[in-house]
Amino acid sequence: MAMFPIAKQKAHSLTGRITLPLLHSAFKAVKRNRGAAGIDRVSIGMFEANLVENLQALERQLKDGSFWPFPLRRKYIDKEPGKFRPLGIPAVRDRVAQEVIRRLLHPIFERLFHDASFGFRPGRNCHQALHKVLELHEAGFRVVLDSDIKGFFDNLPHKVILEAVAAQVADGNILRLIEKFLRAGVMEDGVFKPTTVGTPQGGVISPLLANIVLNHLDWHLHGLGFRFARYADDFVVLCESNAKAEEALTLVSHTLALLGLSLSQEKTRITTYGKGYTFLGFELSSRSRRMRGKSKRKLRDKIEALTVRSHNLDAQVIVKLNQVIRGTAGYFATHWFTGRTVFRDLDSWIRRRVRCMKFKRFRYHDNRRMRLKQFQRLGLLSLESFCWSRGRPPGHTMSKNAARTPQGRGTLCPNGAVDGGTVDLWGSPGARKGHAGKCRE
Repeated sequence: MAMFPIAKQKAHSLTGRITLPLLHSAFKAVKRNRGAAGIDRVSIGMFEANLVENLQALERQLKDGSFWPFPLRRKYIDKEPGKFRPLGIPAVRDRVAQEVIRRLLHPIFERLFHDASFGFRPGRNCHQALHKVLELHEAGFRVVLDSDIKGFFDNLPHKVILEAVAAQVADGNILRLIEKFLRAGVMEDGVFKPTTVGTPQGGVISPLLANIVLNHLDWHLHGLGFRFARYADDFVVLCESNAKAEEALTLVSHTLALLGLSLSQEKTRITTYGKGYTFLGFELSSRSRRMRGKSKRKLRDKIEALTVRSHNLDAQVIVKLNQVIRGTAGYFATHWFTGRTVFRDLDSWIRRRVRCMKFKRFRYHDNRRMRLKQFQRLGLLSLESFCWSRGRPPGHTMSKNAARTPQGRGTLCPNGAVDGGTVDLWGSPGARKGHAGKCRE
């Protein structure tokens, strides 16, 4: 019996749908995502300089089967203290090719995905996954199987990926192209290393392939009546009792074993909503919904990199700080977020870092030399200004002593622009005043 249900009518002749308009659209998507050059050192700008010729050659190679991807360029990013996440960066040409294949496969598999899958799907995001989890908690599902798949992207067998795709797709050329992407290998320190297992983190098509494989797990959980939410390889199963959670753990372990995967013994656990757990950057519990410690460390690392004491404090520094603050608050400052005090402390720490840049030292009485109104003139945003107040979104009210920060009308994204060294404190004409609460100096 096949692991993945085979479609009665498989998708044929996908190769014939590879056209120049599709390639142009795929290139625009790659360009929007930016990204560095691959092993061939051809940047997006260099590829675009001869765009028509490059896309025509790519179309011909994809159709006649002569296309071979370059090896991936290995890059490591910080995962946690002492650990790094390996990324595989494809060449720009290969990213365009992967985007083409992704666009051909996506309509076929999107209709098959479970409603509890929220990762890398149009119209779905992390906040919806978190909202689903909180709804289930309120409905009485308060025992949690907090799962972690051990090295998911690095250990996913190629055979499983190809079998999952082949269950719905009969175009041999497309299947061979996917296999070529998986077996492209990586270049690390000038040494070629073949890839016999896994799908590279950094590849355009990798998230879709991950969803295709894990959809098998989703429907197994659904078939036995379990409630869950999944974002890519990060998922939680919500139960009404410890016995059901143990049953879910056994099912998940067995299903993943069939896929050639396993759960991390160190990170997988059964807990409760009362005790709390982490999911998608949040610490969730019946008492609070806050930023997890790892997320706070990442934010601090970004701020520290932008506020080196020996550097000059200028308008560009404020712009970059605002980008980080806006991105962090835009994700965490939901209507159910309860970490206002955490944001307030982080705001105070950010202002201290800016003062150190200004005065090239750290002294507590520098607070008097650079007060809140001076940060307002600089246009520095505050995390707390994005928080909801008594169920109302930011921008609804303005406390008497609140730090005035630029807020767009009816949105969570403040203006924060610095134009020629001067700052428009109130955004465009008619913009509402933002509520920041009581901010420390």
